[in-house]
Amino acid sequence: MLGVLGFTLDDDRANLYEVVHTVKLKDQNNDTFYDKLTFIYLEMPNFHKSLEELETRLDKWLYFIKNLEDLQSIPELLKDEVFSSAFETAKWSNLDELGREQYEYSLKVIRDNYATMQSAIREAEAIGETRGELKAKLEIAKNLKTAGLTLKQIQAITGLSAVELEKNGIS
Repeated sequence: MLGVLGFTLDDDRANLYEVVHTVKLKDQNNDTFYDKLTFIYLEMPNFHKSLEELETRLDKWLYFIKNLEDLQSIPELLKDEVFSSAFETAKWSNLDELGREQYEYSLKVIRDNYATMQSAIREAEAIGETRGELKAKLEIAKNLKTAGLTLKQIQAITGLSAVELEKNGIS
């Protein structure tokens, strides 16, 4: 579980600059109750690094979370796929109801267009394969005709109909 705090937990603690707190439940024997149950609290008022001081991925995330509300665009240092996606999600979630509806509609149009395009590509590939198969069968049929086989034999070997053979000059 992750909690992002906009306040400090306790002013009496020794280290007021600690940002990340990891908490695990302990049982009566002071053993960890369940290793996979962990609470992480981010005490954001204790994070003071500027953009130029960021060193680690965690620093970048803390900066991003703390300053997101004030960012008009994503800083160059944070331009990667994950931060860009998070920034776009944040922009989307900040829209009013009408803006969200328009955004969702535009996404639907994009997805519909993409699906239509993918369907057309698959159909074109299938047609291409069919035409390629027909072309190959016709080439075989011509070679079989040149070799002296009858139309019935050519039809049996290639699976082409008499009409397809005649239409392509094999009779």
